[in-house]
Amino acid sequence: MKKFSQRFRFGLAAVLLASSLAGCGIVSDGGGGAGSGSGKAPNNSGGAANGGAGDDGKIVIGMSMDTLKEERWQKDRDIFTEKVQELGGEVKVLAANGDDATQLSQAEQLISQGVDVLVVIAHNAEATAPIVEKAHKEGIKVIAYDRMINNAEVDYYISFDNVRVGELQAQAVTAAAQKGNIVYIGGADTDNNAHMFKEGAMNVLKPLEEKGAIKIVYDQFSKDWKPEEALKNMENALTANKNDVQGVVAANDATAGGAIQALTAQGMAGKIPVSGQDADLAAVQRIAEGTQLMTVYKPIKSIATKAAEMAVSAAKGETISADKTVNNGKIDVPSVLLDPIPVDKSSLNTVIEDGFHKLEDVYKNVPKDQWPQQ
Repeated sequence: MKKFSQRFRFGLAAVLLASSLAGCGIVSDGGGGAGSGSGKAPNNSGGAANGGAGDDGKIVIGMSMDTLKEERWQKDRDIFTEKVQELGGEVKVLAANGDDATQLSQAEQLISQGVDVLVVIAHNAEATAPIVEKAHKEGIKVIAYDRMINNAEVDYYISFDNVRVGELQAQAVTAAAQKGNIVYIGGADTDNNAHMFKEGAMNVLKPLEEKGAIKIVYDQFSKDWKPEEALKNMENALTANKNDVQGVVAANDATAGGAIQALTAQGMAGKIPVSGQDADLAAVQRIAEGTQLMTVYKPIKSIATKAAEMAVSAAKGETISADKTVNNGKIDVPSVLLDPIPVDKSSLNTVIEDGFHKLEDVYKNVPKDQWPQQ
């Protein structure tokens, strides 16, 4: 945890301020916006987190999130918070809803409150770099969660092998399509992960193109991972190629959803293999129905639990075992990289048995006589 002297200074300043206000006939209620200090973390989409680090000596972890609009990130927040609480700490969560300036401001809020460690899920890999510097000035370690923060002295990085994710996506699509025109629908250009997914996909696609087996006829990122941006990209790809497309490598399930919407409008959904990632409920339902080929499941319980353990250990000043490094443009960041899992129609039980989704939810749109036997 942070040094006692710093907490003492904060406490003394608060006492003096309270005395001063009381002398002027002003009473402070100590309130300030929505937060998630204890108990179940709320669906916080912004605003101030209450209070600062625990004066009772309890470890307090700040969590600066890109967004809580997607199902996946709500799960990360809840599992992370639950594990930190299990380890005796508490979590303060602020989500920026995809706005760089908001994320920077919210991170500064958490830092000013004296959290012991700051966990950042970056919206923009470059724009979040100042957060690291500001945190370090206050003696607060920073863990980049799932997405790297570039050009900053990040203390630790935890994610999945994101290059491998892209490889798994491209391998699945090209195994199904085998030859023809392939479309690549990427994620947000501002997200370092999107570039890693693309790198992995191109590791598979480029050699096949050089052999003449396939042709990459469209390759675009989708702003902020928005399905509507992916929809526009897929519509453009279909128009430019007169619907002569044999496969779509989409970087995640949101972009896959947009691509499939465009394919549906042309009567092509289910006829063209489309990849995804995150095992969102809508995506696994599409896989069960046959309109999406596969997704890459990144067990959120694994990453959120491990990140919570790392954060609490960092707060205690303990050594963290990070057996790999990832260069972020400035340093080789000590990293923990977990293994992603490809999931298709034949292996949907993976997410069900893991407790990520319920069978009745996954197969909701499929006749019950076609449900797998349990």
